[in-house]
Amino acid sequence: MSSTHANTPLVHLDPDQRAAIGRAARATVRRSSHAEWAAPAQRRDPHGLLAEQEQSRVDELVPLRHERMLVSPFTFYRGAAVIMAADLGSQPDSGLRVQACGDAHLSNFGGFASPERALQFDINDFDETNPGPFEWDVKRLATSFEIAARSLGFTDKQKRAAVTNSVRAYREAMAGFAGMTNLDVWYAHLDVEKLFSEYRSQATPDEVKRFEKNLSKAQSKDNMKAFAKLTEVVDGEHRIRSDPPLVTSLRDLFDATDADAAEDLRTWLADRVRVYRRSLQPDRRHLLESYRLVDFGRKVVGVGSVGTRCWIALMLGRDDVDPLFLQIKEAEASVLEPYAGRSGFANHGQRVVEGQRMLQTTSDIMLGWIRTEGVDGVERDYYVRQLWDWKFSADIDSMSAATLDIYAKLCGWTLARGHARSGDRIAIAAYLGSGEAFDKAIGEFAVTYADQNERDYAAVTKALKDTGDAPAVRS
Repeated sequence: MSSTHANTPLVHLDPDQRAAIGRAARATVRRSSHAEWAAPAQRRDPHGLLAEQEQSRVDELVPLRHERMLVSPFTFYRGAAVIMAADLGSQPDSGLRVQACGDAHLSNFGGFASPERALQFDINDFDETNPGPFEWDVKRLATSFEIAARSLGFTDKQKRAAVTNSVRAYREAMAGFAGMTNLDVWYAHLDVEKLFSEYRSQATPDEVKRFEKNLSKAQSKDNMKAFAKLTEVVDGEHRIRSDPPLVTSLRDLFDATDADAAEDLRTWLADRVRVYRRSLQPDRRHLLESYRLVDFGRKVVGVGSVGTRCWIALMLGRDDVDPLFLQIKEAEASVLEPYAGRSGFANHGQRVVEGQRMLQTTSDIMLGWIRTEGVDGVERDYYVRQLWDWKFSADIDSMSAATLDIYAKLCGWTLARGHARSGDRIAIAAYLGSGEAFDKAIGEFAVTYADQNERDYAAVTKALKDTGDAPAVRS
């Protein structure tokens, strides 16, 4: 990746020199060696890694994190990026670095609105983004398809097809990006409605109906939808409606006898929004300043993220039916940092925002960040974005094998596009080559690491039961 430091001279190699770097990396880490996975003798304890991560979380929300992670090996995998990062960091890597997503499993791809109000397909989670070897993201993505295909009860052939399709799509897309101009790579994107038109003939009638329903739902999932769902009128004023533990209004976080603490928190949050404005471009700062702050609430998000501090802010614009919802989410150190090095940004909120802008074709116009000392005296980083902006996620649980194959190709292409924007696409393409050596190696890795994930799932489930921290099984 090119340095962003102004005083560092830029070196521009020609395509042949860049390809030579990629081919030379094969001597350091053979493509076939990516198939290898065996837990090292000194492997970190999975439960210990998760417990260490939870030390900074909101205590009362940690049981909910366990509940969400322990639904299945797949939900466990979604929340266990810290475990896989430690495992990948213990292995040799290609040395070909990109802006890695850090948590590129298949559920972290989906749709969202571009500023032009077109529904785009892209990576949609960047909490763990950090510079790192390109293959770490590829391995996490491929393994997620193996685990998902197992959960869907697919045959070995169907599982192998989904995994291999994700890797082949990545390799072939990278080869295509290597031959494109810099600007063409930057403008490359996937329009969801065009994709649907292209692939609808390969889906079942039920899948087409579900997609059309989800598409319509996504296009209505905006600030007005959030306004209707998340607010109520209290004493003539719009306020965030509590639905604990998922959403808790500011007034319900404290009992009636602790009004001073509630007011202190309200003042602190309002000041954070003012500070956040400084991270925005002037035109977007002007837009934000046309809204007035009305209320705050705490919101639970994700699987692995449960327990991090996440606030939602309700703002109103020209009148009381012109809402803007902002999500103010805590940003901790990336799980990749201990093994790939720091991002170069002192603020983890800025790390997330800048990583998102690097990997996505287009990003939320309200993306920004802050660092602040909380009311508890602890300094933390946050990033800010719109809460809902046509957010759209694929319905993995109802996919047929054929549709999962299509989805694998889309995810592989999208990941390659993000890496091509941030890393040396020519060197990576040369390393991957035109044959299937890399595809097959990652396919084998996905199987063996999915087995590891199942062992870790069982071990963590047992450890939590032994400590009395396992969630009750819901009927």
